[in-house]
Amino acid sequence: MNFQQLRIIRETVRQGFNLTEVANALFTSQSGVSKHIKDLEDELGVELFIRKGKRFLGLTDPGKELLIIVERMLLDAGNIKRLAQQFSLRDEGQLTIATTHTQARYALPQVVTEFKRAFPRVHLVLHQASPEELVRLLLAGDADIGIATEAVTEVPELVSFPYYSWHHCVIAPPEHPLHREPLTLEALAEHPIVTYHHGFTGRAKIDNTFAEAGLAPDIVMAALDADVIKTYVELELGVGIVASMAVDPRRDAGVKVVEGPPLFGQQTSRIAIRRGHYLRSYAYRFIELCAPALNEQSVRQALSPALQE
Repeated sequence: MNFQQLRIIRETVRQGFNLTEVANALFTSQSGVSKHIKDLEDELGVELFIRKGKRFLGLTDPGKELLIIVERMLLDAGNIKRLAQQFSLRDEGQLTIATTHTQARYALPQVVTEFKRAFPRVHLVLHQASPEELVRLLLAGDADIGIATEAVTEVPELVSFPYYSWHHCVIAPPEHPLHREPLTLEALAEHPIVTYHHGFTGRAKIDNTFAEAGLAPDIVMAALDADVIKTYVELELGVGIVASMAVDPRRDAGVKVVEGPPLFGQQTSRIAIRRGHYLRSYAYRFIELCAPALNEQSVRQALSPALQE
């Protein structure tokens, strides 16, 4: 048994059991992938994959159990490298943050500035992603920290911490009639609406709130980020529903927040990390810059695999 065999097992599942894609991802040949799998199965004395001819269709029961162990072993192998770097290159290395556009654009600039000032030799990578892609990056070990509102609390392999709370607001051109009447869901639903795409920045909460009120709003455009929404509201395509922190009266002169109560409740953006993932000391500092209450000790304790067991 060797690490290449373990990597092939994990990558076969990630690539939907397509051995050609596995070979491409691991920079090897398809025949080499097949041989590694057969050698491991012969060594263990069990079949790990369900086959139909030469095609792989899924994992057998032993394969499913093995995958859990493989993931843990490869995670710890990566942790050993990061542990060594922690003591040999204390203030050097790379920190990869996977986050959504809203967080990268409105929540993180000050944090990133302070972090780079404190750790100038750390290469900080901001990977902008959808919430689903963000989760995949964390699980694959391709990102150290994820920051998003959606998806991260639904994955048992991840632990997440509250970052900050926010709400949606309604925006419209300055002379729009919504500014002259009380803001209600019913009044809002009478106008075409521009808001976030499904799965982004609390869109599910918007949809659920309208549905619970028995309303079917006319969503004429869905965008991935607030800047696009504000642009089309300014062009009078419709009224907008955006995250409150995305509106700056000094910068967004073409739109104005419609005064009124928050119609869609409160949202919480969260900081997520894979359980058992070893973080360098500067990663804990980045988290603390985001949320000062999250010190290294409390985060370490929450990340311990023993807690999951």
